Amino acid sequence: MDKNKGDILWRIYLVYFLTVGFGILILFKVVYIQFFEGDEWRERARSSTLRYASIEAIRGDILADDGRLLATSVPVYEIRMDLHRSVISDAVFNAGIDSLAFRLSRLFRDRSQAEYKRQLLQARRNQERYYLVKRNVSYHQLTELRTFPIFRHGRFRGGLIVNPRARREMPFKSLAARTIGYEREGVFVGLEGAYRDHLEGLQGKRLEQRISGGQWMPLSDVNEIRSQNGKDIITTINIHMQDIVEAELRNQLERFSAEHGTAVVMEVNTGKIKAISNLTRNAHGRYDETYNYAVGESTEPGSTFKLATIIALLEDGIVTPDDFIQTGDGVTTFYGRTMRDAREGGFGTITVKDAFALSSNVAFATLVEENYKRNPQRFLNRINALGIQEPLGIEISGEGMPYIPKLGDANWSGLTLPWMSIGYNVSLTPLQILTLYNAVANNGRMMKPMFVDEVRQTGRTIQRFQPEVLNRSITSGYTLRIVREMLEEAVESGTASGIKSSLYPIAGKTGTAQVAIDGTYRSAGRAAYRASFVGYFPADDPVYSMIVVVHNPRGWIYTGSQVAAPVFRRIADKIYATRHLNVSDDWATSPVMASLPAVRAGARDDVETIYSVFDCKLFFDDEMPWVVSSVKNSDTVMVSGREIIPNLVPDVVGMGLKDAMYVLENSGLRVRFAGRGVVRSQSLRPGTRITEGNVIFIQLS
Repeated sequence: MDKNKGDILWRIYLVYFLTVGFGILILFKVVYIQFFEGDEWRERARSSTLRYASIEAIRGDILADDGRLLATSVPVYEIRMDLHRSVISDAVFNAGIDSLAFRLSRLFRDRSQAEYKRQLLQARRNQERYYLVKRNVSYHQLTELRTFPIFRHGRFRGGLIVNPRARREMPFKSLAARTIGYEREGVFVGLEGAYRDHLEGLQGKRLEQRISGGQWMPLSDVNEIRSQNGKDIITTINIHMQDIVEAELRNQLERFSAEHGTAVVMEVNTGKIKAISNLTRNAHGRYDETYNYAVGESTEPGSTFKLATIIALLEDGIVTPDDFIQTGDGVTTFYGRTMRDAREGGFGTITVKDAFALSSNVAFATLVEENYKRNPQRFLNRINALGIQEPLGIEISGEGMPYIPKLGDANWSGLTLPWMSIGYNVSLTPLQILTLYNAVANNGRMMKPMFVDEVRQTGRTIQRFQPEVLNRSITSGYTLRIVREMLEEAVESGTASGIKSSLYPIAGKTGTAQVAIDGTYRSAGRAAYRASFVGYFPADDPVYSMIVVVHNPRGWIYTGSQVAAPVFRRIADKIYATRHLNVSDDWATSPVMASLPAVRAGARDDVETIYSVFDCKLFFDDEMPWVVSSVKNSDTVMVSGREIIPNLVPDVVGMGLKDAMYVLENSGLRVRFAGRGVVRSQSLRPGTRITEGNVIFIQLS
């Protein structure tokens, strides 16, 4: 019995001591966690409910050469609401819900008052801490929204949460859009990509807390690290020239139903690109900027390459301008392949100077074949000495690679030299060709194309870019003088004589290249062509060089002299007029000598009323309420929109006082004016950002 009692006691003591020991271990672990591991576990708890989120910096502006905005980040806001009872009391919510729903419905016009109220009540019942009210709210809408019932109590009593965002806007829309660039799915193109490091700025940080539903809600601004805005870049683009170039190119593409086209204007002395337009026909027959052909499309240039060929022939002393060359009936054969001149029956015996002006394929191919076939490398060396075998190295990505054949290439044959002499078997982009012609205009000095003048921060210049010389002398002074005379002669009496001007001399060269499709120059029995003209003006004192390329014009008219050269002339005329005849810049974009009046700016309905009394055709190209008109010809008027962008100063020049006051005051500006008639000038430049309390002075004529 005693033995059994002892066994029982022993077991009880064992259980007791084990229980006590286990309790002591638990107590020790609690103390250890509390005092030794507490900071670590508390940090883990915080990290699961708190985080630092990035605040995007406002991207810098891209501006034209006169400071007008080409691309800017317009602030927009996401409005959310904390509907928890600890934030908005029942008294405040119940007293204001009806009025708030009514004001939201009237402000945004996307839902009825009843729908807004139903959704807000549902969010209140769910005690939502981060309820989405509206995305993409403008600054002026936000200003009004802050006065609404409930919201007027602010963040901590009215539950108003404002998350700023930025939306990239291009005030001039399609003007140079592909060169200015954009961002899509994290990929930047154009100047937006080239100067991304300057434009982006530095991100900020703010503390956010995870709430129900896995959403993150910003906490107090006290914990916020502010972002630093990006820098601005000042481009070389001139708005007026750009407008002229795009309008004239678009008109010609529409006239010939061409697939695409490009036009570029360069400043001769500096290489600054003053205008660049690239237009592609879309599925609806309209033309958009979708690809930068001037920069990226490396193709066979055709006869514009004859400038490089004649430089080689002159530099090697093979010909003089007055030497005669026999072209016969305009047909010749090289190694079994036929080459023809554009003129039926040929040119017969002509001088080298005339061969260039008349763009004789037979003459150039014969001269190169006869003089270089035993030593092709001599010809290649002369071409490469021009510097066109290397890319320009411009800052915009996607530059097409130039191609100049080399001895030993897999596709080198007896046909290479004669066809290369007239612009086939080589590839260059329009910008690379323009750079060569610009060098001739610039006394032999080849300039790198330049798109950006300077970088600014808060209006202060922090970096200025200087013109860069790629080749100090592409050829001798003797050859340079002769080829400049030849380029002028091509316009005076050659293939481009149709654009000869009595006001100022033009120098340049036409090009008509057959386009290879799937390795052949004919597709389904039809040939495709690329028409081009490249040159400079005024020829006696060059200021601007320009290239125009039209790809695959439809119909029977397809040559450079008929399709591309007229565009060059019309653009040059308007640029020359604004620069040399002291005509206002507005002349460049308005009709001249038109019988119908052009409305510079006005309400759409008023413009329709005005033109209804004339016997004319009226075309609207958009649905904007504010428009300008231009007279296309004696009986046709095209009306296009004048966009009013929130938070940016609108352009009211040309408007009457009543319209101007309406537009400016609705943009949040305080207006002062003097004079009578229409607005002649405004103190704040169109496209600049509006800040609260801005006053604008308008002068009427």
